[in-house]
Amino acid sequence: MAKPRRRTTRRRAPRSPQAAVASFNPDYTYIKQDLKRIATLATGFIVTLVVLSFFIK
Repeated sequence: MAKPRRRTTRRRAPRSPQAAVASFNPDYTYIKQDLKRIATLATGFIVTLVVLSFFIK
């Protein structure tokens, strides 16, 4: 049987976590706008269904 070979990997220099956090600054304004639009549409559909349920009875 052949001997198992060890894999050689390069060791990376450790990065400081503060540098990684400082450079990560996403902009979520478009997501907030989309969520508000979804909430508005969902509320409108629910109100429409409630109003239509009174006409069905």
